[in-house]
Order: sequence, then C-alpha cells, then structure tokens
Amino acid sequence: MTACSGDTQPATGASSSVNKTVVFSPLALKIPAMKGLSEGVTGYGRSKGYEVIVQDPNQDPQKQLTQLQSVIETGRAGGAWVIANQPSSLSALVKTAQDKKIPMILNGVPSDYGLAAPEAGLSFSTIDYKAQGTAIGQELGNCINEKLGGKAEVFDVNNAAGVAGKEELESAAKQALKATAPGATIVQTVTTTDRAATQTGVSGALQGHPNVKAVLGANDESALGSLGAFDAAGKQLTCLTEAGGNDEVLGLVKEGKIYASVVLQFDADMAQSFDTLTKMMGDPSAVGVQLTVPQKVEKAGS
Repeated sequence: MTACSGDTQPATGASSSVNKTVVFSPLALKIPAMKGLSEGVTGYGRSKGYEVIVQDPNQDPQKQLTQLQSVIETGRAGGAWVIANQPSSLSALVKTAQDKKIPMILNGVPSDYGLAAPEAGLSFSTIDYKAQGTAIGQELGNCINEKLGGKAEVFDVNNAAGVAGKEELESAAKQALKATAPGATIVQTVTTTDRAATQTGVSGALQGHPNVKAVLGANDESALGSLGAFDAAGKQLTCLTEAGGNDEVLGLVKEGKIYASVVLQFDADMAQSFDTLTKMMGDPSAVGVQLTVPQKVEKAGS
C-alpha cells in the first residue's frame, strides 16, 4: 500500500467517535487522470477533516483486492472509494465491508458486484458508457467526413477485458461511427493497457495497415500511445477521438492533434462521490445511491 506523502496523519479536528479515515483505491497512479484525482481527493478530504490513504494497485485486480483487504478486514478504513480494475473480483470483499459497517463507493453499477441494487453502506458511481461511446464514434465520424472525404481505414483501440463499461462503450462507439461516416471501416482492433503497450500494439498494426489515418480510442492511454506510434512511424494521424481528457490530452486537443475528447468532469465527480461516501460513514445502515459521472465533449476551439 502506498500513500501520498504526509497524508497518513489524521487531519486536524478529526472526530474520535467516527473513524474518519478514507481509503482511495484508483485504477493506477501511473494513469495521469487517476494521479490527479487522487491528489484532488486527498486535498478535498483533508479540507473536510478526513485522513486520506491513497493506494496504488497499478492496474492489477489481485493487488487491488489485497491492498483493500489490508485496510477493511483490519478496520483501518472508515470508508473506501474504489475505482475497481475488475469489479467482480471484489464481490466478497464488498460483503465483508458491509458486515464491518465500512461504507464503500464503487465504480460501475450494483450488478458488476453481484448485487441487484445499492444496499446499506454501498453507493455506486458510473460513467454513462453508452453516451460516452456514442460521442467518441460520432466525433470520429465527423472528423473523417470533414478531413478525409468520408472514407477511412480505422484502428479501434479499446479497453482490456474486464474493464467496467467495455462492451457498452465499444458497441455504442462503433454504431455511432458507422451511422456518422458509413465510408469508415475498422480494419484492426488493438487492446490497450497502458501507453507503452498501446504504442507497441499500434506500431505493429501499422505495419499491416500503413494507410490508416484514423483511430477510435477508448481512453487517454490509447490516444497517447496511438499518437506515439504514428509519430515513430513518421505517419500523420489525422483523426483521433477518445475519452478521459487529462491535461496532456486537453493540450493536444487545443493543438488539433486530437480531434475530440469526451472529458470526464473529475472535479465535480470527486466532490459528489466523496460527499456521498462520508455521508454513509455517518450512517452505515443507510441505503446508498447510484451516481453518474458528468462528462463533456472538448474540441479545438471549444
């Protein structure tokens, strides 16, 4: 378990009657958006009088489970906010947290964890993956129509198996791309894990499909890795869309190197998620709620 420097000391004014320790477990701190979110959670939590422990599973579901077990089974955590790499792997631990009256807010929806609905001490925060995928596909179609005459070979750079919302996002993106730019054809699918692996995968795909000038990206890592691969090959990536929108990506959107990014509004989501978790910590018997992460399409000039 790793924690941000200085964040393992109880915040001034923390109540002795309630365990005011919040554990934040993101996908991985090597993902810039997750690193930024962890810093936001730490600052926001301390401003509210909570100790915040940040863990780093490094995109490893088993490591995430082990780290969370260490703070939930021992009672170290008063509450946990988890962005699960593989929700199904945490189903048993979620039940343990309920038994110990340690509230959790989890990414996705209850069915991802084997539940029918939010329960006592359990809230959920999901991305509207259908809307996100639709926006990614539509914007790539718009770019292909605008810059490539309506016809293009496309790489579909998507999420690894087990990632929340994978099927819904990818299905919506492909449908929207086909509807917006019927002349676009997906010629190869590349699975992304991190930026380096994406660059390697796309570089290999380019050898078999040297005329590709458009990429349908699932996230920041897929977009940045794709750009790296095209740059290394000396090729122009004319049309690229993705979801996430970290600072590096947004800079590339402004430069016109990324046509559009469906940006998750992390600041707004951070506040609503943290506030929901701490409310449950005050009353672990209260039934949780289903939240949705706000999102916005960013394009050059917008």
